[in-house]
Amino acid sequence: MALDVIGAGMGRTGTHSLKLALEQLGFGPCHHMADVLRDPQQKALWRAAGKGKLPEWDAALAGYRSAVDWPSAHFWRELSTYYSDAKVILTVRDPEQWYESMAQTIGLTMDASANDPESFGVAVVGNGVFGGRFDERDHAIAVYGAHNEAVRKAVPPERLLVYEVSEGWAPLCAFLSVPLPSAPFPRTNSTAEFRARIGR
Repeated sequence: MALDVIGAGMGRTGTHSLKLALEQLGFGPCHHMADVLRDPQQKALWRAAGKGKLPEWDAALAGYRSAVDWPSAHFWRELSTYYSDAKVILTVRDPEQWYESMAQTIGLTMDASANDPESFGVAVVGNGVFGGRFDERDHAIAVYGAHNEAVRKAVPPERLLVYEVSEGWAPLCAFLSVPLPSAPFPRTNSTAEFRARIGR
């Protein structure tokens, strides 16, 4: 099974809501960091990928029709090249709001003193993506902006949707050429929900 949709948006841009939305629209199962955290084999695979040992993509994502959040957001170039027919969705939000949400959630998992330093969150996101400087707000927001700009420049416009989940179903369904569902758009994984899940 090849991926039909690749999420290039960083965590805390509505990726969990997008995951559920894509599954409702028939593009599931959708891979998400939550899947990695539940599965020791996935943890090992993506840790190795973060160190440069890229997996065989079809095997790594076997059974999934879409992928959002990290780790796919980190490997969006490789995935969008390999799955050349897949559409790409870049979820975005206000940079200041994004940073505040990150700092209260995923940022807590990037601290090597409190978490496994070999974890994807610490080794790849914290140290790799943010250079170990996520606590520097201006730096982190600049990294976030550069990531979004790189996606916009690299992916052809006809293949890319730049999307805020607050926009709901209409732009997403139009982009994917599927009918609008009658169910409400999913709103999940608030800061409080995330913190409860990781016990913080």
